[in-house]
Amino acid sequence: MLEKYTAPLTLNGIPLDYTKETFIMGILNVTPDSFSDGGKYYNVEAAVAQAKKMVEDGAKIIDVGGESTRPGYERISDEEEIARIVPVIKALLAEVPAIISVDTYKASVARAAVEAGAHIINDIWGAKSEPEIAQVAAELNVPIILMHNRVNKDYGNDFWATAKADLEESILIAHKAGVPDAHIILDPGIGFAKTTAQNITMMQHLDELVAMGYPVLLATSRKSMIGNVLKLPVEERVEGTAATVVYGIEKGCHIIRVHDVKEMARATYMTDVLVDKRMYEEEA
Repeated sequence: MLEKYTAPLTLNGIPLDYTKETFIMGILNVTPDSFSDGGKYYNVEAAVAQAKKMVEDGAKIIDVGGESTRPGYERISDEEEIARIVPVIKALLAEVPAIISVDTYKASVARAAVEAGAHIINDIWGAKSEPEIAQVAAELNVPIILMHNRVNKDYGNDFWATAKADLEESILIAHKAGVPDAHIILDPGIGFAKTTAQNITMMQHLDELVAMGYPVLLATSRKSMIGNVLKLPVEERVEGTAATVVYGIEKGCHIIRVHDVKEMARATYMTDVLVDKRMYEEEA
C-alpha cells in the first residue's frame, strides 16, 4: 500500500497510476562505455530512434544516462555529462511521447536536465553524493528516485535493517530539502555495494521495502546477480531478468527499469493480470 502516495502523478500527460499497471522504464545510455549497451545510442538520432522503439514496445518512461555507472566507472565532468544528455532530452520531448527521467547523481546535471524538460531525477546515490540534488528536485518540483547505495558492503549483523536505515537517511535528506512524500520513489539498488548473496537478500525483502509506503523502482536488467547465479554473460540474461521482474511485481514493485523492453513489457503485463492489477477481459 502506498501510504505516502496520495494521488497519481501526471507527468508529460501520462498518469502514473500504480494501481492499474506496473510501469516500464526503458534504459537509454548516451555513453560510450555503459556495461551493456555503451556506444550504441551515442548520438541524438540513434537515441531518439531507440526511445521511439522502446515506447512502441511498452515503455512509458525513458531513463537517459550520460555517465556510465558500471563497476569501476570513472566520473566525467558535469559539463561533459550535460553536453551529452541535454540535446537528447530536448529531442525526446519533441518526438517521443514518454516521461523522461535523468540518470545522474550530480546536482548541476540534474538541474540542467530538468530545465531542458526532464520530468524525474534518478539518483544512484540516493541524494548522498551531492545532497544539493534534493534541493534541485524540491525547487523544480519534480520527483526524485532515491537508490540504495553505500561506499562499502559491511552491513553488520542485519543486512536488511542496515539497508533500510541507509534509505531512511536518503529520505531524510529529501525531506529536509523540501521534497514532498508524493515525489519520492525508492530503488533497492540491486548491483550496487552488494555481493550476489546480498543482492538476493535485498530482493527477498522487496515487500518490506514496498511497505515503507513509497513507490518502488526495481532495476535488475542484465545485472551481475543474474549472471553469477546462471553463469551467463550479459547478452544471455533476458530470461533471468524476466524472473526478477515477475518476482519484483509479486513483491509489490511499481516501476521496472530494463534494457529489453518488449520482452519485459510482456512479462510485466502477464504478471499484472495474475496479481489482479490489470483486468483480463474475455473476447466476445
